[in-house]
Amino acid sequence: MKVLVAGATGALGKQLVPRLVAAGHEVSGTTRSAAKREALFESGAHPLVADMLDPDQVAEAVAEVAPDVIVHELTSLSGAMDLRHFDRDFALTNRLRTEATDHLLAAGRAVGIKRFVAQSYAGWPYARTGGRVKTEDDPLDPTPVDDMRESFDAIRHLEDAVTGASWTEGIVLRYGGFYGPGTSMAPDGDHVKMIRERKFPVVGDGAGVWSFVHIEDAADATVLAVERGRRGIYNIVDDEPAPVADWLPAMAAALGGKPPRRVPRWFGRLVAGEAATVMMTEVRGASNAKAKRELGWEPRHPTWRREVAAVAA
Repeated sequence: MKVLVAGATGALGKQLVPRLVAAGHEVSGTTRSAAKREALFESGAHPLVADMLDPDQVAEAVAEVAPDVIVHELTSLSGAMDLRHFDRDFALTNRLRTEATDHLLAAGRAVGIKRFVAQSYAGWPYARTGGRVKTEDDPLDPTPVDDMRESFDAIRHLEDAVTGASWTEGIVLRYGGFYGPGTSMAPDGDHVKMIRERKFPVVGDGAGVWSFVHIEDAADATVLAVERGRRGIYNIVDDEPAPVADWLPAMAAALGGKPPRRVPRWFGRLVAGEAATVMMTEVRGASNAKAKRELGWEPRHPTWRREVAAVAA
């Protein structure tokens, strides 16, 4: 199949493009930077330089490729995030999840694509009540934190637009928190640096449940979605959702550092903001049972615990 990867030079795109090429697909990839064209050539993809927020450039790129499948992996997340200003730091990503999604869907419909696969997130949008681990059928948060509302609305827009596209197979992949090469949880990543320096404390009881996924497993799941996915939403996470109070000390120990500091909830809210506090104490994890069942996906890195030593090394 002809596959167009929008956001082909990001952390996931770098893993995804070679896998699609190896699987025999004819791959094109978009980038905002002309300097990254050569990297796409070397990965086996046809490079396209385009601004995905410009509807005319999107339409031109999609028309040139006439793909069977569009994969939307567009984000703008780099460097450490200021969780006290969550929506401000996610502003461009939110536009990519709303405006760029609409542009890609419109362009895809014009050329008659068979599938549209889009990146979403499993890390915090689920309702913060009930069980600790959620499935795709569980409701999202009816009362998101004020500082996260714009980002939450952007995720909802993307998911509704993609799964509501009755003219194609609209597939949403809710990835867990990435770790592995090119991510903030790589050996030189921002989160690992913060953990080493004890700048990543456990807030309150640390009961917030995080779901992770190795970047390579996320790419493998995406290839399966491209080839056999059916309309709907899939959680792409590993087998072990874990409370912050479990995974953060384990990571610190593996890195040879001191245990993370522990601060009361009120102090976490004061210093880091409500968004960070909720992520530390209230968010829910996600189940990968549907992706395993319907996509035939099995993560090669089934638990973050097995990768802690690799990250430390």
